[in-house]
Formats: sequence, C-alpha cells, structure tokens
Amino acid sequence: MSVEFSVLGPLFVGFHGRSVVPTAPKPKQLLALFIFEANSVVTTGLCVEELWGDEPPSTAGSTLQTYVLQIRKSLSDLPGVGSLEAARSILITKDYGYMLRADPQTVDAFRFDGLVRAGEKAAAAGDDLKAVRMLNAAADIWRGDAVVDIQTGAALQTYVRGLEERRLGAIEQRIEAELRLGRHHQLIGELSSLSARYALNENIHAQLMLALYRSGRQADALDRFRDLQSRMREELGLETSAKIRRLHDAVLGGAEYLYDTATVAGGISLDLAYQTDERR
Repeated sequence: MSVEFSVLGPLFVGFHGRSVVPTAPKPKQLLALFIFEANSVVTTGLCVEELWGDEPPSTAGSTLQTYVLQIRKSLSDLPGVGSLEAARSILITKDYGYMLRADPQTVDAFRFDGLVRAGEKAAAAGDDLKAVRMLNAAADIWRGDAVVDIQTGAALQTYVRGLEERRLGAIEQRIEAELRLGRHHQLIGELSSLSARYALNENIHAQLMLALYRSGRQADALDRFRDLQSRMREELGLETSAKIRRLHDAVLGGAEYLYDTATVAGGISLDLAYQTDERR
C-alpha cells in the first residue's frame, strides 16, 4: 500500500482514512511543506524560513532535525511502513535538506494538476464534454481550503495562493466549456455564488451576465454589471475593463450573436465583447 498525502483541505497523511499527521503545529507545518515539494529537495534554509521567518532561534538546526524525526516516527506507525528505517526511505535526508518520496498519484495536489491539464487539453481540442468531466473530477479532489488546519509561513502561503488561483482558473474554464454546451440555465445558481465570493472577478461576472442574458434575464445581467462597476470604484478606485464594458453594451443592445453558444469557443466570455461590431 502507498501512503496517501493530501493538502487540498485539512492535512492528511495515511491509509484509507487513518491519519498519522503529527499533532504539534511545527512538525505538521513542516510536513505540509514536504508534501508540496514531494520528490524535490527542500533545503534546510527553506525549512527554517517557513517555520520561523526572519527570526529563527539559535537552535533552529537541531530543532528542525527533531521535527523531522517526529514526522518519521509518525510515518513508521503506518502498517505499510512499520519501522523508523522504512520511514527514512520515505522522508530522505539529502545534502542541504530533505526529500519526501511519493508516487505522484498519491499526492492530491499532483492529481488535481494532472486533471486540470487534461481538461485544458480537451477544451483546446474542442471536446467540451471531456473537458467538463476532467475539470469536475479535479474539483472533486478538494476537501476544503488548502491546508486549512495548519499555520503557514511564507513558502506555504505562496503554494496555497498558487493552488487557489489554479482552482479558480479550473472552475472558470469548466464553466466556459459548459456555456459552450448551452448549459446557461444550470449555471446561474453556481455563478451567483461565485460572483459573491469573488466579488471583483470580471471573468466570473462576465460568465454570469452571459448565462442570465441567454436565459432571458437581460435586466438581471445589466444589474450584475452595475454591481461590479460600483464595487470596483468603491473598493479599488478603478473602472471596469474595456472588455466587460463592451460585453455590457452588447447585452444592453440585445445582441443576437450572444445566444450562439459557438461564439465563446476559443476564449473567455469577455472576448465576446470584441465581436459586437462584427456581428451587427
């Protein structure tokens, strides 16, 4: 049996629901760092920076070794590992650092990325049904916000932000594929929730505007634009982009081409705005 490593939600390391994640905050934080960098060397310097920032204690080196030992002891409790020596073959000491050995298929973040890439490839090839399946499968791997149950230093915060951006990008791409499949009615509820969570995200608002418009709700689509415009002015002191303003104008003018699901092929909803003059 292979050890399972999960960071897309509460941290989990174990087999079939049995977790051996250390309870102490620092070893837990260090273990998360090793998982994000699985099969790559994590330098001692990066470990120290993650755990203590710019003010490491004078005992940082020896304390780090103690934390590594605690992680190995936790791994050794698993039936498929069974000993400290076997645990050392999973969390290996390398020159200047450590490396966690893991089959990429046992790391949920790696599986997520692979499914997203497969979805992107399918969308680029025009297979929107497959793209939706792949991107939905990627979304299903998440069990909550990434490493939601641990404290994070600079390195982990960078990894988490990158994952969350990748997650949102995958959602946007999946919705775009579903819009091309004509599923605008089914998407309105989800897009309404997403637009509330990502209140300044123009792509999400553009998708919602398009879904509403295609569902015969032109006034609601225009209201969404006005809400976005007001938020951006109040919170950022910025105007909406030219793209979404053109989309607004197309909706306001009742552009017929916006009903054609083929018009979103090959680009995000905001790109529809550039087609307005050509379609009139």
